[in-house]
Parts: sequence; C-alpha cells; structure tokens
Amino acid sequence: MNTVVPEPRTAAALAARRRKADIAVQRVHDALARLRREKAQISVAAIARSADVSRTFLYDNPEARTAISEAMAQAGEHRSRPLADQADERESTWRERALNAEDALKTAHTEITTQRTRIGELLGEIRDLETAWTEEAVQRITTENTTLKQRLRQITAENRTLDERLKAARSNLRFQDRRIADLEAQIAAPTD
Repeated sequence: MNTVVPEPRTAAALAARRRKADIAVQRVHDALARLRREKAQISVAAIARSADVSRTFLYDNPEARTAISEAMAQAGEHRSRPLADQADERESTWRERALNAEDALKTAHTEITTQRTRIGELLGEIRDLETAWTEEAVQRITTENTTLKQRLRQITAENRTLDERLKAARSNLRFQDRRIADLEAQIAAPTD
C-alpha cells in the first residue's frame, strides 16, 4: 500500500530535521570550545563523543566538517614545537619513573631482608627460651611474630608490584628509545 505524504507534513519533517541538525552543530561548536579550554587533543572521535553526535554526521554536515577542520588546523599550529623536544621530555619522564621504581624496589628488598632477619631472631628466641618465659611473654612474642609475618607478606606484595612497575617502566623506556630513534631517522632523512 503506497501512501503519499502530504506536502505540509514533508515540509514540517524537513524543518524538524534542520532544527535537529542545527542543534547538533551547536553541540559540535560547544564541544570544540570545551576541548580547546581543556587543551585536549582535537579529533573527530573526541568531538563526536563530546558532542554526542555520530562521526557520520561530522563528515556529512558541511558546517561541522569546516569547524572541525579549522580547529584541527589551529591545534596543529600550537603543536609546532620540534618533535625532538617532545621526545626528550617523554624520555626524561620515563627514565625518572624507571629510576624511582628501581629505588623503591631496592628499598623494598632491604626491608624484606630486615624483616626476615628479625623474624628469624624472634623465632630463635622463642625456641631457645620458651621454657624460661611466662605464658604472657610467649603470647606477646607469638603475636609480634604473626604481625611481622603479615608485614612480610605485605612488603612482598609491594615488592612484586614495584617489580612489575619497574618492568613496565623499562618496557616503556625501550619503546620511547625506539620512537626517538625513528623520529631522529625521519628528521635526518632528506625530504624529496
């Protein structure tokens, strides 16, 4: 069954669609302003999420597409710092994190060794002097021993976490070193 839509309904539908598109374009402009204020990276995906519109709308709507192109061009001008400077900043940050993680790992190892030594001493004292001590003293030392064992487990877990962070930092540093090498190669390569 073919139904013909009367002309006034078509015009009303088109007007509603234009209003909806205008509202969406306004949300795109608001999203661009917000991203600029927050100094966030401007991309089609970020704008689509922030403006609650589809990427297709951004590509299909000429006003939205123009606004995004201009915003990306302006953002590109602000990022005119040499790539080598940016890479140096990243590298120093990762190196610093790796060094901090190594220091924390050394501290944790030292603490674990100290705690193990202390636990061994306490266990030795308990075994050697158990008969000469009162029930209260034995219970106090047993409680301290339990506390130290819990602390040892906690420090071991922290040590494991720090070790994983150190490995991650080293991995990130290797990635950044490769990235720097690639960037240096691109800078050194003659442009045709």
